[in-house]
Amino acid sequence: MIKVGLTGSIGMGKSTVADMFKSFGYPVFDADKAVHDLYERGGAGINIIKSFYPAAVINSAVNRDKLRSYIIENPDKIRELEGLIHPLVKKLRDDFLKINQNKELIVFDIPLLFETGLNKTMDITVVVSAPYHVQHKRVMSREGMTERIFSELLAKQISDDEKKTMADIVIKTDESLNMTKSKVKDLISNLGIRVN
Repeated sequence: MIKVGLTGSIGMGKSTVADMFKSFGYPVFDADKAVHDLYERGGAGINIIKSFYPAAVINSAVNRDKLRSYIIENPDKIRELEGLIHPLVKKLRDDFLKINQNKELIVFDIPLLFETGLNKTMDITVVVSAPYHVQHKRVMSREGMTERIFSELLAKQISDDEKKTMADIVIKTDESLNMTKSKVKDLISNLGIRVN
């Protein structure tokens, strides 16, 4: 089994590349989706967030906008929040690994791959990248996005340039989708795995 760590800053096209791996038949662990699931009604993270910041829990689910606003206003609380949520995400990641232990290749889509040190648990790391003007345009087109939120999100992450120097492979996403998909296919082939 080859474990691929997939990462990239917001708006770089990481989710699109993750979907391309899926389209070739390889399972992808989506760390963002894992957190979403933890915050949904009945999710394992509800009571933890209720004790951390009760106002963020509305109708038995975590309101991510309220939680994000609280963290932006109280940046010293981010480490505490991560300390509460990361163990739950780790359990989901471990479960995913166990379920897919017989696969030739599995992908871990993790926004903070390098920041959390999880790159050390991967066989290969892939960074998805695009020029800043492309990234900015993509991110600012998202509903509810502001320059301030964008800046706060970037401030939490290692810069794109630094990520690219740390990665084994860089996939640029500022060309056509077909070109990007071709790069993903080549990457899989270069790992010695038959592309489905």
